[in-house]
Amino acid sequence: MTFVDSHQLSELLCLQLWMVSAIMPTKRNFGTKVSSLSGTVVITCLLLAVAAKEDRGVKLCVTQRQGIKDFSSQNLTQVPSPIPEETQYLDISHNFIYRLNGSSFSGLLQLCFLKATHCGLQELSPSVFDHTPLLKVLNISHNKLPFIPDLSLKHLRVLDLSNNVYSSYRVPESFQDLTHLDLLSLGSPAAVSVGYNDFDPLMNISLHHLILGAGNLWRKYDSGSLAKIRYLQKFSLHTAFCENFRQFENLLVDLNQTQTKSLRFITFVPDDCQVSGNPFKNLRTMTSIRSLTLENTWINSSFMEMFVKNVWLSPLYNLSFVNITYNEDTPDGFQFPAINHSVSLSSITFRGINHYQYRYPTINMSFEVISKLTYLKFSGTGMNILPCKVMSVLPSLETLDLSDNLLSESGFWWPMCSHTSTFPKLQHLSLSKNRFSSLSFISQKMKEMNTVASLDLSFNSIILDGACSWPIQLTQLSLGNNNLGNEVFRLSSNSIQVIPADLNIPALTSLHVDQNAITSLSKEVFAGLPRLKALKAGNNPFFCSCESYWFVTAFNKSLVLDWPLDYLCSSPPALAGLSLSEYKPTKLSCEAWLQAAVALPAVITVSACLALLFYKCDGIWYTKMLWVWIRMKRRGKQRSNMLTNVSFFYHAFLSYSHQDSDWVDNQLVPSLEGAGFSLCVHERDFVPGEWIIDNIINCVECSYKTLFVLSKHFVQSEWCNYELFFAQHRALSVQRDSLVFILLEPIPADSLPKRFLKLRSLLRQQTYLEWPKDERKQRVFWVNLKSMLHVADKSVVLKEVALSLSDTIPLITDPV
Repeated sequence: MTFVDSHQLSELLCLQLWMVSAIMPTKRNFGTKVSSLSGTVVITCLLLAVAAKEDRGVKLCVTQRQGIKDFSSQNLTQVPSPIPEETQYLDISHNFIYRLNGSSFSGLLQLCFLKATHCGLQELSPSVFDHTPLLKVLNISHNKLPFIPDLSLKHLRVLDLSNNVYSSYRVPESFQDLTHLDLLSLGSPAAVSVGYNDFDPLMNISLHHLILGAGNLWRKYDSGSLAKIRYLQKFSLHTAFCENFRQFENLLVDLNQTQTKSLRFITFVPDDCQVSGNPFKNLRTMTSIRSLTLENTWINSSFMEMFVKNVWLSPLYNLSFVNITYNEDTPDGFQFPAINHSVSLSSITFRGINHYQYRYPTINMSFEVISKLTYLKFSGTGMNILPCKVMSVLPSLETLDLSDNLLSESGFWWPMCSHTSTFPKLQHLSLSKNRFSSLSFISQKMKEMNTVASLDLSFNSIILDGACSWPIQLTQLSLGNNNLGNEVFRLSSNSIQVIPADLNIPALTSLHVDQNAITSLSKEVFAGLPRLKALKAGNNPFFCSCESYWFVTAFNKSLVLDWPLDYLCSSPPALAGLSLSEYKPTKLSCEAWLQAAVALPAVITVSACLALLFYKCDGIWYTKMLWVWIRMKRRGKQRSNMLTNVSFFYHAFLSYSHQDSDWVDNQLVPSLEGAGFSLCVHERDFVPGEWIIDNIINCVECSYKTLFVLSKHFVQSEWCNYELFFAQHRALSVQRDSLVFILLEPIPADSLPKRFLKLRSLLRQQTYLEWPKDERKQRVFWVNLKSMLHVADKSVVLKEVALSLSDTIPLITDPV
């Protein structure tokens, strides 16, 4: 809950969690119903943090913590080197650096914010900022620069040259090129006059806020000097006026010509000054003025009467008194008669009021003239009782800020004050930094204030002392930094590791879960928070992995209050300390469906390429030969016991057509017999004088294997048919894998005679070896064939059994 104060640069109120009544009531340790919130409630779980002025340059420039380098208060005599090239924010304040030369910031192309205050700086080299083209904020205040330096920084937006020792406010001609300059602060104790042409280079640039002065008295102000700054919207003056207020009146005339909307006067009247005349009379004619602040100023009752009259007759909307010392110099105090004039004022702020009297100040005025006031703040005034009579004449009041006072339950809700009639339209009430203690009492009294939707009770001494039932219209409740212990639902600064994915709070608008142990924020968490407008989740140990992919790439960062400075990677170690804004995971690396969509075509393409390469390199043939060798080894072990009592005379009997004898005589026989195998060849080893059939039977039975050399000529031979018949019979009765088929050439199916139809069936049941034309493949062919015929000793029991051939490529496809 933030109470708007248009005169402050920032007031930070942190961590509010909107909750619905579904989570209430809740049982506490003492067994009492503590909270019953009807409607939407905000519970603030983080301590209220108040910053007087936030350095706007940090938000303007810094995108990552690694970009911040602080070398302040290190007794340096020159800019340290080397400085990382990614530096965005550099602070070298409170050192002894008297000169900045051209090489001081060499290589810092990303430098955006430079702070070099309280260094005794006396000289800037003309080329000092040649290497910092992106510089947007330059603060070299509180030094000893003898003149306002020439600067050529096209992107400069904030320039602070205040509290140096130059004697003139005349800005260099180079300032006319600072086209993006938004805020300029100038001030020197030695500069006591403003010349007519001092600000001429600022005429055509978009300067919106000008701060002048160092708290000293001005001797001279030339009329028309400020009127030349065309786009000036806000003017702050830190200069005292006394006795000669004519130059102040002229200054207001000039600011009216620039149509300045906001004025801030610091130390306007010295403590020992007697104000004469009416220095603020020109406020009445300043048609564009909307906001006025008096700060760190001594005000007496007579001055106050004159000042208030001018304010009442001006078009001001917002009036602020900050750190004011008030003194009554009239016997009757502040007396202000009623005036017949409509007042535009809608906001009044009193922040820090001191008075050195032993009684309360006397104020006698009609507050009805400001009955349209919608915002009122009394902060740091020492108030301990609510002035109901004053408040009762403000029926339009919507926001009341009574923070930083001495109020308690009895001082705010005292019996003589009817809050229902006093605050008929009040919506926002701040009672932080007071002396309230009873949550149950406050909850009951809030039912009398039936229009309040937002209540700030942070920084009190409130305890949970009983049942609490809140009015239905209350939607925002801040209870940070009290004595509630662990009985109140809190989120910030805990040890929460995971936000439930099924969290469903449709009315939640603000979620603060910073300073916990959360490692990632998933999409499912925010699905149940459709109205979320503000998120604070920094200072958690985030995992820079796919778990954070959605939050980093898709979540609306405009809703994240502390992005990106407070979001750092804690894991994996290689990314520890990296800003989450710099972690850029790819969609492909984190989306499983996308990985599958990309991988599937790639796998198919690679598989197709490998298959084509496999085919082109005769992979099928080599695979088949490998399978033959594997099966041969396996069967050798399985059948070693089958032939224990059997011995053979030949390794193999060759069955072939005499028309294939050239290949048999020149290739097959030399290769096998050269390897030590004994072959039975009918032309050589048949016993003369015996019948051919008997020779065939004897040779088949005396051979470990029968090798058939299949060709077109083989199937035309009558004797080859006999040899096949007897070998098959022997295979069925003695040794099932004794047949080896060598396909010398392809045999068309229609060329098989009817008597060889059995061969077609055998070739389907048994594997065979093909004679390849490629010499490389022929070597594999011989290795497999020799492995089938290998025995330990042809005259003893064979210990290794050859493997049958794999049935991978059928020769004949016609059914039997």
